[in-house]
Amino acid sequence: MGKWDRALGSQGHLATSEALIGVGGETAASMIRDLSGTPASQALRAELLEKARAYFRATFPSADFNADDDPVPVAGRVVDESDLVNLIDSSLDMWLTTGRFAEQFERDFAAWFGVRECILVNSGSSANLCAISALTSAELGERRIRPGDEIITAAAGFPTTVNPIVQIGAIPVFIDSELTTYNADLDALESALSPRTKAVFFAHTLGNPYDAARVRDFCRANDLWMIEDTCDAVGATWGGQQVGTFGDLATVSFYPAHHMTMGEGGAVLTRSPKLRKIVESFRDWGRDCWCAPGKDNTCGKRFDWQLGDLPHGYDHKYIYSHIGYNLKLTDMQAAIGLSQLAKLDRFITTRRTNAKLLAAQLESISWLSLPGEHAGGKSSWFGFPIRVNDDAPVTRNQLVQRLTSMKIGTRLVFAGNLVRQPAYLTIEHRSVGALEHADAIMNDVFWVGTYPGLGQTQMEHIARSIVAIGNSADVPA
Repeated sequence: MGKWDRALGSQGHLATSEALIGVGGETAASMIRDLSGTPASQALRAELLEKARAYFRATFPSADFNADDDPVPVAGRVVDESDLVNLIDSSLDMWLTTGRFAEQFERDFAAWFGVRECILVNSGSSANLCAISALTSAELGERRIRPGDEIITAAAGFPTTVNPIVQIGAIPVFIDSELTTYNADLDALESALSPRTKAVFFAHTLGNPYDAARVRDFCRANDLWMIEDTCDAVGATWGGQQVGTFGDLATVSFYPAHHMTMGEGGAVLTRSPKLRKIVESFRDWGRDCWCAPGKDNTCGKRFDWQLGDLPHGYDHKYIYSHIGYNLKLTDMQAAIGLSQLAKLDRFITTRRTNAKLLAAQLESISWLSLPGEHAGGKSSWFGFPIRVNDDAPVTRNQLVQRLTSMKIGTRLVFAGNLVRQPAYLTIEHRSVGALEHADAIMNDVFWVGTYPGLGQTQMEHIARSIVAIGNSADVPA
């Protein structure tokens, strides 16, 4: 197993429960040997994995869509036998925590994304937390974010883009959004800027990219950090460049609804080795040590450090330079991520195709406003947003309720106007303008699915159903 040899490190040796009870019931310290590399074990593993392939084919056959019986969800996992095989293969290692699959995924996903560093965490929300927390590190000197500093963000969005700002004691400065892309209105950036501004943190809403080059230039001109929340936008580009590669840090989610899945999981991406080390520290309890699980003395001076007020020689594995968390994921999750990554390009293509199909079916409906894309942007649609106009024969709520009754899934644009959510009514914040578009998004916009488990038949069914509801006189009050 090399680096991930299970006989070494913080997880200890393998032991069987039977081996822990000795003669007469006394406990006995007994270990078992790892023979996973032997020809006999490898043959058994190959047999188990082949049976897993057969099990998947027998248990999860494909089926044609039936509009009368089948639901049309907004999102879901799209898996095949390779995902089950990787999951079982990793579980047979009995390593359990971050290991060889995670190491390979971080390397491969960073290469796919176009950055140097990928740090796996247990969710996209944790990725946002680690990214923002990293910018509070004393290692960043005068550029560090301190309590009371301001971070510019969008009022219309998902809570965990904003929550870490509040959790580190910074002040969110909310700007309004566009009513075409539902992204932050970048014309408001200058008005949002103050002497206390330290960073800009926006999501690419539903996979439709904002002008990341413009935000980058604004941040550079004002010595600000730029964090891109690309949890909904993996594969989207601006000017042919992957979103998430313009700023200092980017975040990704691997929840089942997203572009690829690990079940749960996320990542922070950066070009900076220094930021990688800080992000890892916040992820791993705040420790100063950067040894991988099962490794010791990577720095070559484990017992030769003197930090803080600790005595010289205090074990570096137990020195903490940040107030951190434990936000790691398991190797089983990373194993699924690897097999999903092999399908990611196809998943993105299908999402784009589905969005085009919906747009073609609905573009002639005068009482709906479809999403727009800025020149230079290429979306990787997480979902397809639709605004119900004021002159529509139904309200947004009536339409989504009818679609729900027809087993067609819908979602709102997350929290709508966050400033109006109960959790945020009392937080310290600053708003730029009246946030009228955020209110319109809250009241009039919803989205339907484009995920790769859907295709042309479902897209046509969604569009026909929306039109039929609008044409129907039997609309709920």
